[in-house]
Amino acid sequence: MELGDKLSSIAQRGRDQLDHIKTEEATKTALVMPLLAALGYDPFDPREVVPEFTADVGTKKGEKVDYAIRKDDELSILIECKPLGTDLANTQYSQLFRYFGCTEAKFAILTNGLKYRFYSDLDAQNKLDSRPFFIFDLEDFNDGDVEELRKFTKPNFDVEAILSTANRLKYTNLAKRAIEETIKEPPEEFVKFIVSRFYEGRHTRQVIDEFMPIVREAGKLYIKEQVAQRLKGALARNYVDDTIPQPEPIQAQLAPEQDDIVTTQEEIDAYNIVRSILSEVVDVSRISMRDAKSYCAILLDDNNRKPLCRLHFNTKSIKRIGFFKDKQQELVDIESVSDLFKYRQKLIEALQQYLG
Repeated sequence: MELGDKLSSIAQRGRDQLDHIKTEEATKTALVMPLLAALGYDPFDPREVVPEFTADVGTKKGEKVDYAIRKDDELSILIECKPLGTDLANTQYSQLFRYFGCTEAKFAILTNGLKYRFYSDLDAQNKLDSRPFFIFDLEDFNDGDVEELRKFTKPNFDVEAILSTANRLKYTNLAKRAIEETIKEPPEEFVKFIVSRFYEGRHTRQVIDEFMPIVREAGKLYIKEQVAQRLKGALARNYVDDTIPQPEPIQAQLAPEQDDIVTTQEEIDAYNIVRSILSEVVDVSRISMRDAKSYCAILLDDNNRKPLCRLHFNTKSIKRIGFFKDKQQELVDIESVSDLFKYRQKLIEALQQYLG
């Protein structure tokens, strides 16, 4: 099972057992230990995953960190766990802070079972940073997050390789967060900057106040449009949006004499991508698919006279998409199904022919 699938499974377990995970110990058992196992570590081998790790620091005697991970007999990661639901952004992690400075570990993780905040000493050597360089959320992750987490798996763990990109990752994430906050509640300086790009009048207080909600709404609309065009990551995890009506099973759409036709996963993926693109324009329940021996047709209103495109995937060496304009088919070679996103405008133009 791929790492992303394992993580999704753990997240689902957390949702299923939410009412029963009440304590820190339950959080460790239900979520943290399975995640360590998914990363390739054996949580039941104390030579590799040390529970209740103790290292006396100054006058503090007998304090413990929940887990310490050893790699090649060297202490590499310290982990402090909090009960599920704990707000990590406002949580003290004094044990991690003290232990980090007196052990050879280069990474520390603070977690509540679902969120994992990764720290190092990027700002000052041997002193744990006050801000994480990476945050992984089991309830909200993408392919990029999985690839970053993969660096911490047992087979791939390389301190120097992680540190070489950690600083950039840290500030990239902070910048993303700042952009998100700016779009949600744009400050006056940002509104003035945006307005100056298209409004030539005086930027009086009244003008800025009038444009404030417009800029806020424009930011949200831009993000919505970008998300609609970039569903590749969600489709790769076989995500199904419950808000979009789903098609009847493909085989049910085939005529009895077509039982020997096999609809491939690539054709189904392409169909879902077309639906996601055209959902901006039309109710996707009107978009259907009919498979044939030589091609797979995607139609409007299940009408052969209203083809949106044809999938020519039956030749192993070449994949082609047929786009329709004025009843003429234009064939385009593609390398992968995701290339359909590049032809968004052609699909919309084909649809609009039938919408008048």
